[in-house]
Amino acid sequence: MKIVIDKNIPFIQAPLENLGETIYLKGDAITSEVMHDADILLTRTRTKCDKALLDGSRCSFIGTATIGTDHIDLAYCHDNGITVANAPGCNAPGVAQYVMAAVKAVMTTTRPFSDLTIGVIGAGNVGSLVKQWGESLGMRVLVNDPPKYGSSPLNTPLDVIANQCDVITVHTPLTRDGEHPTYHLINQEFLSKVTRRPLLINSARGGVIDTVAVKRALDNGTLSAVAIDCWEGEPEIDSELLDMAVIATPHIAGYSYEGKVRATKMVLDALTAHLSGKGIAPAPLDIPLNPVPSGITPAMIGYDIIADSRSLKEASHTPTLADTFESLRNNYLFRHEPGQ
Repeated sequence: MKIVIDKNIPFIQAPLENLGETIYLKGDAITSEVMHDADILLTRTRTKCDKALLDGSRCSFIGTATIGTDHIDLAYCHDNGITVANAPGCNAPGVAQYVMAAVKAVMTTTRPFSDLTIGVIGAGNVGSLVKQWGESLGMRVLVNDPPKYGSSPLNTPLDVIANQCDVITVHTPLTRDGEHPTYHLINQEFLSKVTRRPLLINSARGGVIDTVAVKRALDNGTLSAVAIDCWEGEPEIDSELLDMAVIATPHIAGYSYEGKVRATKMVLDALTAHLSGKGIAPAPLDIPLNPVPSGITPAMIGYDIIADSRSLKEASHTPTLADTFESLRNNYLFRHEPGQ
């Protein structure tokens, strides 16, 4: 059996040593030539898993150590008998930590958490934990998620989010069709209804915000500040928005030590299930974790988000900005989550 693995998936090497031939590569170095005789692909977001990569391959399983599957052509995989597994919720505490660290750094120098209203757009694993932790900090929390809540009173309309929130944070997948598409959800129309000069945080997907509209909103004072972790076109990110953002990071909001352990464990569990009929399985990843806390205090938000932002901002307007973005992301020193 041949297994191709993104070399930047942490903690995964030892459990796979006895399964067969293992090849570790950077995500963008995983090509159709590499995959033509591969049985298993373990990857992250930088490998586009589609017909161009997989046509003619004997690959039967793709495991991505990420929440999202935007980089995988799910329809192609389904039609060609390729099992796909991801790691939903693995980094929810890390992203929630990022959001609260941004709020603490930008908003609470003059106002306590309890004086703030936060709008959470998307109530999946991440958004639900942001809501829970926000409430534990005394914040008023409004949540928008029509696919989850429908017309229930639990669903706050986007117009109300725009009108009443001091902080707006987005935690949706990136979708371009269906009843509730999220591509450019934060656009000129939405921003025209904003009234309280909020902090906007994007740690979801780059395409959920319209970069041009957000820059315009910063220019005219509609938004007081933005914290951007996920960018349109990354790693070829907009240098003007990089300059304008009070916090700018290279897609590392979920890069906690514990989140990476969870992601790798989930991929290995899915691979074990896939191989169950063959009498082989990866070795277990025996790294114990503490439970995720149900609530946090301001003292538990010790993550220095400004230091992470400074590292990317120093590369602004350099010819190597895209390379720096990728290098900072791939070599990030995983932080610990609250309560760990």
